[in-house]
Amino acid sequence: MQKASALAPEVKLREVWAWSMYDFANSGYTTVVITAVFSAYFVGVVAGKAPWATFAWTAALSVSYLAVLLSAPLLGAWADAHAAKKRLLLYATVGCVGFTAALYFTGSGAVALAVVLVVLSNFFFATGENLIAAFLPELADSKAMGRVSGWGWAFGYLGGLVSLGVSLLYITWAQGEGQTGAQFVPVTMLITAVVFALCATPTFLFLQERAQPQTREGKAWTRVLHTLHRAQQYRDLRRFLVCILFYQAGIMAVIALAAIYAQEEMKFTQTQTIVLILVVNVTAAIGAFGFGYLQDAIGHVRAMALILAGWIVMIATAYVAEDAPTFWVAANLAGLCMGSSQAAGRAIVGYLAPRTREAEFFGLWGLAVKAASIFGPLTYGAVTWIFEGDHRLGILAVGAYFVIGLALLPGIDVERGRRAALHSA
Repeated sequence: MQKASALAPEVKLREVWAWSMYDFANSGYTTVVITAVFSAYFVGVVAGKAPWATFAWTAALSVSYLAVLLSAPLLGAWADAHAAKKRLLLYATVGCVGFTAALYFTGSGAVALAVVLVVLSNFFFATGENLIAAFLPELADSKAMGRVSGWGWAFGYLGGLVSLGVSLLYITWAQGEGQTGAQFVPVTMLITAVVFALCATPTFLFLQERAQPQTREGKAWTRVLHTLHRAQQYRDLRRFLVCILFYQAGIMAVIALAAIYAQEEMKFTQTQTIVLILVVNVTAAIGAFGFGYLQDAIGHVRAMALILAGWIVMIATAYVAEDAPTFWVAANLAGLCMGSSQAAGRAIVGYLAPRTREAEFFGLWGLAVKAASIFGPLTYGAVTWIFEGDHRLGILAVGAYFVIGLALLPGIDVERGRRAALHSA
């Protein structure tokens, strides 16, 4: 990490580490709750493998993302106006940690309680994700957005590895004691909540709020309407947000349903699935860290095109996989692409966002991501329901979103978009 070439003036490495620690902390929620453990537990135990179980899981996630979609631009605009990104981030963290811990009380048949808690915990998780991303332009040099964003995402995947690893140790011990999933999975929710709270602490101790209050610019909704009114000025960012809307639909379907696919289609046990996700987190960290440097070297649009092509290859591999080794190849290719695409997308938005409206524009980024998170997993859930549990058709259906995202990339000029952002700052 060479400070002179990567970080903004007066930003110290300790502060970037503290910022990255939030990615480290909150990744445990995504990895354990959404991807590896609770999703499969919800389908298999809470909903008793009912025909509608996978659709119910995707519907719960979609409701939470709809709430984020509606609130993110307003919260971002309010945070910019009041220089309150860090304050709102604290509220979001407390909400996610608390409702994740409450998942301990779910069990067989408690579908309504599980759905409510997933909706609330995921809402606060996604809100915090938007807010922490809005600090990126304050920390990174404009020419190093890819690298610094990649550091955060790479560190984040290692955090998911820690949470899942501790959970696996507990599950292995519990299984040795003769416990069932209905007994040990709820405890992993407590483990995830505690790791999140502890690891996020450095963020609130060392990350600075550099923004200045801008209350003269009016209320939050006025600022959002002003941004939408001037949307033509930000046409490159607008086109990229549309691109995000599609490719993120595919990514969120993979995140939300990876464990379910492994369990239902590939017949993996819960322990095999957790080990798979552990390894995938390592490849995702490698992808996020390494690709950030490549992105800064070859350009944002070229890097994203390469990533989306990789996603398409991954979908094709998973679709044809008949044995565990082939599925492992597909899963690790997904890890590389996931780490790369998450870091690259955040960096591009940071590069195109006006300096005085960072939280607001990352709220729009969150709006696009969460809109994608609604119809991506729902597409998969609906296909498996309609076609009586055909998970291969489900994964093929969401693959179409990567193709559309790739088709939308031509025409985006990030340097023109950067000039527009600097002109309006």
